[in-house]
Amino acid sequence: MARGWEGKPAEERVSAAATAPRRAIGRKAPAPEVLEAIRKKETIALSRIRVVRELESVRNPRYRDQLTKALKDLDAQLLTFAAH
Repeated sequence: MARGWEGKPAEERVSAAATAPRRAIGRKAPAPEVLEAIRKKETIALSRIRVVRELESVRNPRYRDQLTKALKDLDAQLLTFAAH
């Protein structure tokens, strides 16, 4: 019997969704401290990206100096994560 355009792929999605929770049960979630460290590192990395983009377009020398200092500080913070 012919099936509609959803036929087999829909069945595969349903079976994959049914087996996915069973696979996730075997894994342990990272500790809250690890998750917090990851979030903090990602936040610093995103801030660094923002500062670098602003440095590319800034014209005011005082603001450029301020952004340069901020970039050095963010790099130092990222190095502390690399040391751990």
